[in-house]
Amino acid sequence: MTQGDGTGTRGGGSGLRERTRRAVRTELAELAVGMFAERGFEETTVEDIAAAAGLSKRSFFRYFPSKEDVVFGDVEEVAAGIAEAVRARPAGEPAWTCLRVVLREWEGRIHASQRELAGLRLIESTPALRARLHAKRDEMRTSIAAALRERPGADLDAFTADLLTAAAGAALDAASREWLRAGGTADRAALLDRAFAVLSPRV
Repeated sequence: MTQGDGTGTRGGGSGLRERTRRAVRTELAELAVGMFAERGFEETTVEDIAAAAGLSKRSFFRYFPSKEDVVFGDVEEVAAGIAEAVRARPAGEPAWTCLRVVLREWEGRIHASQRELAGLRLIESTPALRARLHAKRDEMRTSIAAALRERPGADLDAFTADLLTAAAGAALDAASREWLRAGGTADRAALLDRAFAVLSPRV
């Protein structure tokens, strides 16, 4: 693995550096999840991951702030994208419909940010990762609830926005768990539609 710092200074140099950085992050995360699955999360150190990737420990921390974060990929970036998509939905669209449409569009990216089946199984079996996932999802829900209230023409109080966003998160979680139980063979989008239909409020 190369470190992918990027040295271009003209034209698309900045974009190239960012694409290279993302590619390295993805490769590093896939390597780490494989090592966690083989050796165990607690038994695998940052030094182990960095050595396997041909990086220094310092270089590892340039891509991820902690060992836990390597499992979650670009969760923060995905959360920001979802919030932006929520703000861009048509004025007057019911909040629940907005959440259903946006999360269905982003469902693939959400799962990719958790490294698919191996990553989800790892998270479910590792208390430290489950705790980090809950913390990240709390942050995501807060930003999405704020985006719901910021939509043009929105007339939502903070309580309702929080409640609807939490319900949407529960739908996403239930769909993910069912997909995991099915060994990754179920239709995730269909599961998400089913979950939203079951929870559908009259708002």
